[in-house]
Amino acid sequence: NQIVVSYFEMQSTFYMEDQKDYLEDISQIRNMMEQSSRFISLSGVSGIFAGVYALIGAYVAHYLIWESSLARLKNGYAYSTWNLQVALYAVAGAVLVMAIATGIYFTTRKAKQQGLKTWDKTSQRLIINLLIPLVTGGVFCLVLINKGMISIIAPSTLIFYGLALVNASKYTFRDIRFLGFIEIILGLIASILPGGGILYMAVGFGIFHILYGIVMYIKYER
Repeated sequence: NQIVVSYFEMQSTFYMEDQKDYLEDISQIRNMMEQSSRFISLSGVSGIFAGVYALIGAYVAHYLIWESSLARLKNGYAYSTWNLQVALYAVAGAVLVMAIATGIYFTTRKAKQQGLKTWDKTSQRLIINLLIPLVTGGVFCLVLINKGMISIIAPSTLIFYGLALVNASKYTFRDIRFLGFIEIILGLIASILPGGGILYMAVGFGIFHILYGIVMYIKYER
């Protein structure tokens, strides 16, 4: 009887070990499939920097608008509408360029650390799905500017940016989907309660990006 019991115990041990090996194999296969279908080299640090750039840009834009209005009230002098618009576009362009450059730098560095390619079919799908709503939103905002509908620009940028994140999230971390939903909700709030365009953009592109970057860094990079 003891021999029989020992035999069954040994068989049970072998069975458990086999099951453990199977589970490990399945886990490895799943990880490989995840890496092949998702771009996992996005850096949370770049999100933090992008948020900081956005806050600085919002402060500079607010300063330019405030100084222009103050000069008009006190001295009857201010930037012309054209000069003020050019200055604001320059600030927005500088923020965008710095955010993209920082994102490329940290993403490339993280990909090298992981031994992954930065530019492959997955990253191409990610960029395409991100750009479709972004380019559409950019063209729509240009139409709004041409029509003089300035108050709708901030909500539109937030909504289209959120849609771009949700659309691209299928090819990278799911966390980006939640950021996209938050941006869309904030854009809808901004459309219902207008009048604080720079503040809404500072929150959406600045504070939310910083919080998102911190979460991503803690979850995937620390």
